[in-house]
Amino acid sequence: MGDTLASRPVTVAGVFISVVGLAADGRLDAAARERVLGADVVLGSERQLGLLPPAGPVQERVLWPRPLRERLPALLASYAGRRVVALASGDPLVSGIGTTLISLLGAASVEIIPALSSVALARARMRWASETCEVVRLVDRDAHAVLAHLAPGHRLLVLSADESTPSVVSRLLTAAGYGASRLTVLGDLGTPRESRRETAAASWQGDAPRLHVLAVELQGQLTTGWVPGLPDEAFEHDGQLTKRDLRASALARLLPAPGRLLWDVGAGAGSIGIEWQRAHPRCRAIAIEADAERAARIRRNAERLGVPSLEIVTGHAPEALSGLPAPDAVFIGGGATQPGLLDTCLAALGPGGRLVVHGVTLETETLLADRHARLGGELTRLSVERVDAIGSFRGWRPQRPVVQWAWGRPAD
Repeated sequence: MGDTLASRPVTVAGVFISVVGLAADGRLDAAARERVLGADVVLGSERQLGLLPPAGPVQERVLWPRPLRERLPALLASYAGRRVVALASGDPLVSGIGTTLISLLGAASVEIIPALSSVALARARMRWASETCEVVRLVDRDAHAVLAHLAPGHRLLVLSADESTPSVVSRLLTAAGYGASRLTVLGDLGTPRESRRETAAASWQGDAPRLHVLAVELQGQLTTGWVPGLPDEAFEHDGQLTKRDLRASALARLLPAPGRLLWDVGAGAGSIGIEWQRAHPRCRAIAIEADAERAARIRRNAERLGVPSLEIVTGHAPEALSGLPAPDAVFIGGGATQPGLLDTCLAALGPGGRLVVHGVTLETETLLADRHARLGGELTRLSVERVDAIGSFRGWRPQRPVVQWAWGRPAD
């Protein structure tokens, strides 16, 4: 699960802040210049503060604290009642500090004064219409996230972390069979130092300018799509895997949607949580797995399939569920008969919450039939058969039937 201020709201009272976007060369329009020069306090990075005209005698210029998320609330609270400006690059709401400050202070306490964003400049240089490309942010994020977007002909604008990002991305793409993808590094956009470098991902060498946008035209084979039900072969596993057809059925009933949090209890290979997060960049999941070796395997699967932010908790449920953020949905792939587990998961769900439980034993089937009789929902017995060899002929080989109970808490 991503650890963001949006997921852990903090209240800071008495602070109003103007967030001013800087052009790459530090230019300010009239409104932005007025805010900056009239501020009591200006917050920004060393580079951003260095682009400003000289400060007045009473103006403080302060570097962002590190780590930012933990120290920002106390810093802002210390400036309550003063005129505060925060500097951003380009548009503060394009993967910028503006989004963080709004989540912290509330929209009414933040003014946004944007400049032309690096995304707009990159689209202009590449001649890419906005609807033909996708923006992927790797600032403060694991670069494996780019692997969630693999599709031949797909275009990405990658907001890079630093000068090493093209090297990291090129290695990941090449390992995933996308080494023929075209990389274009657009450096120092909007400045006299602007540069452009193009190459295939497999051929990239060296570093890029520290400030750049990476444009990617993907070329490779389509192996993973965006709907639930990835091939079982997409996951490393030891047999503890919710199989493809059952996984698609479960996710259809769990209802992944932006901003919603899933508990994947008894995660095995992590397939449910991984596909939940792949449904939308703002979907979050926590995989709870008792076996340490399987937990490590979940991490590898999550990275390879482009959702490195999946949170993994190693421990036995229901004890391991204590203290976790309240879920919007819960999947129990095994162990539903563990004393207290089902009741703990039901109690954790708020209005509109969803629960899906799978069972293969008679004991679990009896438990789920009882809960369905008491609480309602949808009780389904799923049986999948696949063609397999029978001597020199072919025939249907049934897999073990699975009982699925899907239940939703009323929204009101």
